[in-house]
Amino acid sequence: MADRIYDRLHHDITNLILPPGTPILEREVASAFDASRTPVREAVLRLVKEMLVEVVPNSGTFVARIPLSILPEALVARRALERDLVARAATSATAAQKLHLRAIIEDNREAADAGKQSDFDKTDSAFHAQIAEMSGSPGLWRVIQQIKTPMDRHRHLTLPVANRMHQVVAEHSQIADAIEAGDAKRAAECMDHHLQQLKSDTLEALERYPSFFIVDMDPSKLK
Repeated sequence: MADRIYDRLHHDITNLILPPGTPILEREVASAFDASRTPVREAVLRLVKEMLVEVVPNSGTFVARIPLSILPEALVARRALERDLVARAATSATAAQKLHLRAIIEDNREAADAGKQSDFDKTDSAFHAQIAEMSGSPGLWRVIQQIKTPMDRHRHLTLPVANRMHQVVAEHSQIADAIEAGDAKRAAECMDHHLQQLKSDTLEALERYPSFFIVDMDPSKLK
């Protein structure tokens, strides 16, 4: 039960269904799952460790605001892993794997055309997971998923910006072009650009949703 509650809250928080500042009421969550408060507390403690929920003494439990400083730190780790994965994919991917990557990009494009952010998110994750598969290290995608958890809300704020989903599709296509050409250096450069774009996107989100963030670093350093 604690896992079920955690999965639902995690999904709703990272997808901004529950935006920063939203109260998490144990009684209401327990009632929604027909559960006691014990599994709710267990789920909340896991979310606190992931910096998605904060407990304010004498006030309550809330969806945490997004610390600006977590983005550069998480990006350093994610870039190091994904640059290596995509470079190896460029030299080891099979023809069938390359075709599957292109099919994922087409699904990604269809979701962007339809403006379906939930479907877009699934195909985006599938794209990066496929690159890990092509590199011969599929298990590293699970590691990346853990690293990127603090970044997911940044990303969900930026995708609704006009044309951003289509820009992501174009970036995915450039990465696929480099992989198909067997150009490991170019593939790594394209992946680096793709991930770095989140920094400038976050500046736009900060301007639009200032109450969602904890500005614990100089925003100009994100440029």
